[in-house]
Amino acid sequence: MSLRHSVLGLLVIQPSTGYELAQRFDRTLRNAWHASHSQIYPELAKLQEEGMVEVVGEGARRSRTYAATERGRQELVRWMTEEEPVRTQRNETAVRWFLLALVPPQARRAPLEREIAYTSAELADLEDIEAGMSAEQPFRPTVELALRMNAVMLDWLKEQLNRS
Repeated sequence: MSLRHSVLGLLVIQPSTGYELAQRFDRTLRNAWHASHSQIYPELAKLQEEGMVEVVGEGARRSRTYAATERGRQELVRWMTEEEPVRTQRNETAVRWFLLALVPPQARRAPLEREIAYTSAELADLEDIEAGMSAEQPFRPTVELALRMNAVMLDWLKEQLNRS
């Protein structure tokens, strides 16, 4: 996934400051992509230089609100429709699950319980997000997918815990 296209997409949805973008990454894309302030601000500068975003407001402490330009919207559509996604990804959790069989059976309980707690909390967060969405909200299907995926992961983790 491209940081640039993630930023563009979030700015198409709603103009934001760099700080707001970092918060929105954490609320919306955290399972797909993490972006820190130190990554977002240089990307905003590059996108502005290329005419894909523009400053639409300035606030306290020299904060700037950015929005996608028409050129930025066109680039997002081009990327979504013409480029094949990079399907490789790093997922430390998946690596840990793969290697769990190498952990002595008596020691498996702790990492499984930790993952069950984390996944349960993720499910609760997603349920709260879904509850606050209208039926017409365009991103509702993505939240529904995340709910299903986390429910499947939680079931699998509980099965593994029962086997250990």
